[in-house]
Amino acid sequence: MKLTKKTKLIAGMLIAVALAITAAGMYKFNYLSGQPGYDVDGNEIDELSFNDMGISTKIPSSLGKVYTKNFNRYTRLKAPSNGSIHIVAQDKITDVQIVRARNVLSHYLTNYPGSKFGADKSLVANKIAENNAVLCLLNGQDDGSNPVANKANCQPLYQNEIQVEGHDWYMKQDYEHRDATFEEVLHFVHDNGIGVDGNLTFKGALPEYQKEIRSAQKNGLDNNLWGRGEENRAWIKELTRENSLSQEYLASVIDSYYGLWGAWSEGEGGMRGVYIAKTRDEVKSKDSQGYGVVGEFFLPYLIYNAHIDASLNGNFSLEFDPGKPYTHHSQYLKDVTLLGKNNNSVTVNQLDNNITGNSGKNTVIFSGESSQYKITKDGAKTIVTDTVNGRDGKNILSGVERLQFSDQTIEN
Repeated sequence: MKLTKKTKLIAGMLIAVALAITAAGMYKFNYLSGQPGYDVDGNEIDELSFNDMGISTKIPSSLGKVYTKNFNRYTRLKAPSNGSIHIVAQDKITDVQIVRARNVLSHYLTNYPGSKFGADKSLVANKIAENNAVLCLLNGQDDGSNPVANKANCQPLYQNEIQVEGHDWYMKQDYEHRDATFEEVLHFVHDNGIGVDGNLTFKGALPEYQKEIRSAQKNGLDNNLWGRGEENRAWIKELTRENSLSQEYLASVIDSYYGLWGAWSEGEGGMRGVYIAKTRDEVKSKDSQGYGVVGEFFLPYLIYNAHIDASLNGNFSLEFDPGKPYTHHSQYLKDVTLLGKNNNSVTVNQLDNNITGNSGKNTVIFSGESSQYKITKDGAKTIVTDTVNGRDGKNILSGVERLQFSDQTIEN
């Protein structure tokens, strides 16, 4: 069809307007990028608004009205590129729940020296920031009743599924409020950072790692290691349509790897029987390919400093104890900070722990006799080193009043 002179003129004007709008947008991004009050991606960040827990009551306006109207707190992780990885929270989410979610995200993005894909995770973290991904901490639970869930384009994590170490939900591990933090934050990292195949474009940073995850997922499904039982067939078909098979499989492996299903007594396996393994040892023996995939990126212990809820009144054990259901999970922690003012104690494990007390009188409990430990001071810190290999490790204590050994208790 031959265009008239008038049509050509109109088309040219429209193209010019479009280019001008694009240029203006690019100019705004480039101008704001890295300037005071903005991150490298042009997101507005009020650095002075963050409290001592790293939480702000100001939602960056650059995230849009859905976020500024429906969420009342904000925190972030800085990517190596100086971009922001966003976390927003609704009003019923506690500050310690926000910190817990951020801690798990930080753990996933902490380098794992010597691993195949996780030795340098900067590409993954930068990709999440580049994708402008948002982790949403939502009121209530995942039952369709929260109206914001369908408005915000984000990875959801619900209030009633965020456990905090030391809180009643964590200590009981009765699965009425099961800990979905590791699963949902993993989906966030997987979708926006590692990347998922099967899409028109690959938005992640580690396509080769995703190939190995997909291979392990197919092996798990083909050999009835995951997606087990006739009752899950419809769910598997739904995941296939959504291209979510590899994400859900990896989350099942991770949850058992970090001990989240060790206390579940209603059946075999993890994820309420969807996955064949319940504990890390079972993952290794029953799904060796999945175990290998996890070890290529994820640290074997939890790298973050766990903030122990102020409601705890008694002992928090980092050592596995079959009589304490939560220790299936806490055995992989290495650093803890007691909150509140209760007189609490912490039992150490074989990792090198950093333990910070609260305003009460705190005790740290060791396995052996006092003569088997070297005790030194470094300013206000007390360093207790076990001379027996493979037992209690090296512990750095702050704000701890008593050291309890098997033969005596020493005032610190």
